[in-house]
Formats: sequence, C-alpha cells, structure tokens
Amino acid sequence: MQVFGLIGDPVGHSVSPPMHEAAYEALGMDARYVTFEPSSDALAAALDGADALGIRGLNVTIPYKEDVLPLVDPDPLAERIGAVNTIDFSGEPTGHNTDAAGVTRALGHHDVTLSGTAVVVGAGGAGRAASFALADEGMDVRIANRTVARAESLAGDVPAATAHGLDDLETLLADADVLVNATSVGMEAPEESPVPREALHGGLAVLDAVYDPLETRLLREAEAAGATTVDGAWMLLFQGVEAFELWTGRDAPVETMDRALRSAL
Repeated sequence: MQVFGLIGDPVGHSVSPPMHEAAYEALGMDARYVTFEPSSDALAAALDGADALGIRGLNVTIPYKEDVLPLVDPDPLAERIGAVNTIDFSGEPTGHNTDAAGVTRALGHHDVTLSGTAVVVGAGGAGRAASFALADEGMDVRIANRTVARAESLAGDVPAATAHGLDDLETLLADADVLVNATSVGMEAPEESPVPREALHGGLAVLDAVYDPLETRLLREAEAAGATTVDGAWMLLFQGVEAFELWTGRDAPVETMDRALRSAL
C-alpha cells in the first residue's frame, strides 16, 4: 500500500483526505491518505520517520509551511516563495509549493488568460504564492496590503512587482485583468470584502482564495459587475491535483477530486 498524507497542527478540519482518496479509488490505486499532528519540536523527527517508513508524499499546512523549508531540499519555486506545502519522498526529500500552481491552474480552468496586470490583495503565505505564480506567467503584479511595509518586502522578492496600500485598490484595479484575494477577509467576516464594490468591473477575473464560504461578498459583487469569478475551492483543488501528479506521475482525475472536495466542504 502507498501512503500519502498531511502534516500540520491542527489538521482535523482538512478536506484533503476525501479529495485524495477519491482519486485513489477512481484510479484503482492501493493507497491511503492520512493526517499527522506532530508538535513543532518533533517536526524534524516526524519527517525523518515518514521517510524511514516509506511514506510517498506529504502535504504541509499551517503552521509548518515555512518550518519545513530547511528540513528538505526545496525546488527553486518553493525556495523563492519561502514555503513548502508538498514533500516528495521518492528520493531525497524534496519540497515544493503547489499553492502557486493552484492559482494558475484554477484561473486557467476558467479560461482566464494570464497576461496583462494582476492585483494581489494580501502579502502573507497565499499572497506570496499568488504573486510569484502570476509574475512567472509574465504578468505585471501589483501587491496591495494593509501594512504597506509587508507589501514592499514581498514586492522586493517578486520580479517587477510593485507595493501599495489598500486605499490604492480602486486605482490599481481600473486597468487590471486579474484580481486575487489572498487574505482571510470573507472567511473571518463573511459580509466583508477586501475590495471596494466600485473598483470591480467586467474586464476582471476574480479569484478569492477563501473557500469557506464558497460564495464570498467579493465574489457576489464581482459577478454583479460582470467579472469572471473563481471560488477558493478551485485553488484548493488544483494545489491538490498538482501534488497528486507530482507524487504519482499520473494524470489526476480532476472531476472526481472536485466532487469529493465540494461534498466535504
């Protein structure tokens, strides 16, 4: 049996197990996806144990995405982002960041052309992944954050990116093609949006990384403005699809994984 899993603390809320196990069943794989909650001081030992036990791959969630970076051999993208969310144990343990692919594949699935200008709201972990992903596609990236200094720090790492405050959003979005909300606004406060309604327009594609709830105020207002909308479950799905394909070398059954994910939300 092949074993894959998720490491973090806490992980009881995760919807990754049903999503991945639906893929194993669809492809007739003898595999399981399990969850682990090691303490922070046992993280290195947990990874060594996973490698020794023959676990094929682990996803990594909060609060360990940055902590595991020095414990594995990160690929160039994960190293630039500064976080690992997927570990491959097929050889020397290697770290990857599939959150970036989650952004681009979610948008691509909705026929969004990744060219022109992107505005990323938020400079935390999801914002870093989104900013690097879109910059690597050749987009001009504008990073807006409540704390401008944090946006400036991220913009200094991302090629040709610029940093702004949230007060600049209306101007930033006027000629933008893609908007990514990489903050938790909409989850912590469902009736709030990080973006002014009047800044939204029909030329935008809007991805909200929040997946609980699926329909955030931002997405409702974006749809009313005529924008293309992409809910956060698509990003969650495609980071999982990317991890599955990395671990197995097989094409993921995307529709099956999507159904299982949305049933679990």
